[in-house]
Amino acid sequence: MEIKITRDTMSDIYFDALRIRNEVFVKEQGVPYELEVGNALEEATSVHFVSYDEKKATGTVRLLLYEDKKSGLVQRMAVLKEEREKHLASQLLKELICFAQKNQVETLILHAQLTARGFYPRFGFVEEGEIFEEAGIKHITMKKTL
Repeated sequence: MEIKITRDTMSDIYFDALRIRNEVFVKEQGVPYELEVGNALEEATSVHFVSYDEKKATGTVRLLLYEDKKSGLVQRMAVLKEEREKHLASQLLKELICFAQKNQVETLILHAQLTARGFYPRFGFVEEGEIFEEAGIKHITMKKTL
């Protein structure tokens, strides 16, 4: 397994991330495509991480850094259905955290789907605030100090 990183929204790596997100969020979870990839500025200013096996792209996550570059939003964590149970999400998140630390990011925030809220505490994320709905799916904010 290899993880590739890009900020280039015209790269093959980015298009692989979009394909995975479309499969997981739009097709599986019913999120409207316009919500999933609705903000071109966020897409262009995010760092996109994509995992690959020997044949294809298998998972993705992105990091949207805030203007201060000291904090960022972890978003769009997705692993193809047939690739789940291979710990790809853990590897992607570890890579993102490592990247954030190397770039002096101090705080990471994410909106965890309630079905995945148990995954993030093992990486140091702590729940914050109330449950809310985003794209028709219940979420909880989680935060990690680096």
